Amino acid sequence: MARENHHVAVLVLEGAKPLDVGIPAQVFSSRPGMPYEVRVCGAAPGPVTGGDGLSYHVADGLEALERADTIFIPGYREPATTDPPAAVVGALLAARERGTRLAAISTGAFALAATGLLDGKRATTHWHYTKALTERHPLVRVDENVLFVDEGDVLTSAGAASGIDLCLHLVRRDHGVALSNRVARRLVAAPYRSGGQAQYVPRSVPEPLGDAFASTREWALKHLDEPLTLEALARNAGVSARTFSRRFVKDTGHTPMQWVLRARVDLARELLERTELGVEQIADRVGLGTAANLRLHFQRILGTSPTEYRHTFSA
Repeated sequence: MARENHHVAVLVLEGAKPLDVGIPAQVFSSRPGMPYEVRVCGAAPGPVTGGDGLSYHVADGLEALERADTIFIPGYREPATTDPPAAVVGALLAARERGTRLAAISTGAFALAATGLLDGKRATTHWHYTKALTERHPLVRVDENVLFVDEGDVLTSAGAASGIDLCLHLVRRDHGVALSNRVARRLVAAPYRSGGQAQYVPRSVPEPLGDAFASTREWALKHLDEPLTLEALARNAGVSARTFSRRFVKDTGHTPMQWVLRARVDLARELLERTELGVEQIADRVGLGTAANLRLHFQRILGTSPTEYRHTFSA
């Protein structure tokens, strides 16, 4: 019996930013091989004034949230001085009570915070508004240095582009690496950026090493089956090991060797999903050496075993 598609609702509020609305609508749009269905709705059916000179006409009101498995709240204009309608707050609380997953993109975090569901939890928003979010909702643990925050069934992301990272993260959570990578290729987006990666905020001094480090990461991904040391990575980037390590943490949110380990686990996940290779063979191909080592890191990072993961996500 075929599994019913996962229903996604995109809730368009007054002043909604076009890119924030479009990202989840595009990522989860119904097409062959995508186990999702998307509906765009508003506080009420009809026209909604948007941001950046655009407006929307939505066919559905808040009743569309009743069937949703995941609700996205895109960012909107003037979040620090605008409260979401009481009906919206009530509908989001009712949805969460039903077990619906809630995800905010950029300043959509303000609407989510207005429900109280972020109280005591980590959350993020666009770097320009992190101080305002802290002041308006002091019980929220605002983290301005990440791309997105996953608190289980309540998630938030930073600026619009990190909304893509959040959406891909949810596809990975729901259906594994292979589908997430396929969606990323369709979007011409990076297949995975850690939620812990730093936001792109203005710096007082330009950082000239970004391109070199991106190139080194690409190089490392092609050589995961080989011994990769901090010195080898730094040598490829043309900087000292100390400089490479410091800058790498700032750029990605991980130390170089943590990043390499996670890249190896990700490759192992894809091989488990798409091939019939044994765990020992996969461990060798991804540079983890032994099946025992692969099982150890799978458990530490993903909380499951390679065998259970294959059972859950293999085609």
